Amino acid sequence: MGSFDVKVAFKWLLNFVLIGMIAGLGAVIFHYLCGLGMHYFMDMIAGYRPASPAGEHALLPATSTPFNRWLLLILPALGGVVSGWLVYTFAPEAEGHGTDAAIEAYHHKGGMIRGRIPIIKTIASAITLTTGGSGGREGPIAQIGAGFGSFLATRFKLSERERRIMMAAGIGAGVGSIFRAPLAGALFAAEVLYRDPDFESEVIIPAGISSVVAYCVFCLVFGWGSLFDSPGFKFQNPLELGPYIVLAGVLVATGFLYVKVFYGMVSIFHKLKIPNHIKPAIGGLCTGIIGFFLPYTLAFGYGMAQNAIFNQVAIPTLIALAIGKIFTTSFSIGSGGSGGVFGPSIVIGGAMGGAIGQIFHMFIPTVVVNPGAFVIVGMAGFFTAVSNTPISTIIFVSEMTNSYHLLLPSLLVCSLCYLLSQRFSIYEKQVKSRVDSPAHAGEFMMDILQTMKVGNLDHLIKKVQCVSENMSFSEFKTLYQITKQHYFPVLNANGEFTGIFSSNDIREVIFTIHIEDLVVMKDIMISDLITTTPAQDLNTVLHKLTQKNIDALPVVNETNPTELIGLIYRRDIIAHYNQHIQGIRAAHSPNQNSDPA
Repeated sequence: MGSFDVKVAFKWLLNFVLIGMIAGLGAVIFHYLCGLGMHYFMDMIAGYRPASPAGEHALLPATSTPFNRWLLLILPALGGVVSGWLVYTFAPEAEGHGTDAAIEAYHHKGGMIRGRIPIIKTIASAITLTTGGSGGREGPIAQIGAGFGSFLATRFKLSERERRIMMAAGIGAGVGSIFRAPLAGALFAAEVLYRDPDFESEVIIPAGISSVVAYCVFCLVFGWGSLFDSPGFKFQNPLELGPYIVLAGVLVATGFLYVKVFYGMVSIFHKLKIPNHIKPAIGGLCTGIIGFFLPYTLAFGYGMAQNAIFNQVAIPTLIALAIGKIFTTSFSIGSGGSGGVFGPSIVIGGAMGGAIGQIFHMFIPTVVVNPGAFVIVGMAGFFTAVSNTPISTIIFVSEMTNSYHLLLPSLLVCSLCYLLSQRFSIYEKQVKSRVDSPAHAGEFMMDILQTMKVGNLDHLIKKVQCVSENMSFSEFKTLYQITKQHYFPVLNANGEFTGIFSSNDIREVIFTIHIEDLVVMKDIMISDLITTTPAQDLNTVLHKLTQKNIDALPVVNETNPTELIGLIYRRDIIAHYNQHIQGIRAAHSPNQNSDPA
């Protein structure tokens, strides 16, 4: 048996290592595509060379093309034409930000992702982002890793649960590698699936293994180190928590604007009566118009965030970057373009954090000494506000900036942002908790039954015929012949509930004719009562029914146990539970395409 366990563990280890290698190679390829695209499109055509973060370097030397705003205006529209045609011709599921598609596949499609989606997503995203579209890299990379995990599980004929785990491991590997944050990638894959502070615990270890492997593959090609560089910021003054609390409020308000604008654009573009593949071109044109005036809101924007950490960007520019980035991202991705939303969130949050930090530094320089620290905390707080992932985001930003001394203010700001922003999320496919996930429907019967109180389900409580303690058995026989009832509550002369018996309890008497008039129902009833009340949950009721192997339980008044309300039946509880589960599945199950190709 021990040998078998080792073999199984080794097989799974190989699977997760393989997922990590493919996700890491996917991240390498996508990074190369983005680097080449930025060189040949943004630099060579429009002469635009945005700054890069400290951990990244241009793949090719810069050209001498002069900067041309007019070309920058139309370039995102041209990219939208090509990416729109690719997506809507070959894989319409690849539109928008890929992380949401992966979340939906986890909850609603048994972890199934068509094999062509990661390929189309990669090419379309690279075109969208390198022609000026605003978005992040995590969406396509998440789908590359998730798609390969799904493909591998399908090819090996694994169960739905195992396919979901492998798919989620791919998400963690892709995100952890492209942002050089392997621990955060693993936690993100387990946390992003839910709105509540809930983790998919069975995903963490597999995603951790895959994420470490993917990170190593990526860094072997592009070098080790963090994405951003930062000074040795340290939190040393408790008074600084006041400005951080203000920052949390600003980030929540900005996050609310981001989500509303983003999904407002999604709604507007869905309603447009034009071919879908044209919509990303219109979104790209709107993005280009903003980029004409604010070029730094195009593409990734990580270089601006890097400069903000070192306090090299003015307050008006930071605010314009944050607001402009909200709209360019909404136009680029909300129109059906391809890209992620994590990257823009980091830039928007960092810009707002930098602006707030500089403002407080102007008025209380002895308290807020380093405005750049607010950039890093702002990154974490803003993405927490829009994604409901406080734990992984804190680790994400710490790993991305190689700054671990700001964990305390980051924890405060992320906690406040999470508490104040639970009603909205940039990931609309998140479900509230594991109990609400169709992927776990049926696994949480007891958890679901615990949320249902007897008193709230009046239709399950049946009014039944009661009998008197002094009723003779011969009189009861007349009643029994005209009823289908199997359980009979017994009341005393004062109408108080004193006992109960079932049709099984009368077997001995019913065939003994000469004692029918001598036996009364008090002699037959069971007085050692097991009851429930309206305040009890159905899980407790079902436990009592199962423990005594009975089919019905008397429901009595909570304050007066002798007052009978009715009976609740085991079959009705199970039927109600099944209806509830079917309702969850019906509400969350779109048409599934199980074609792995």
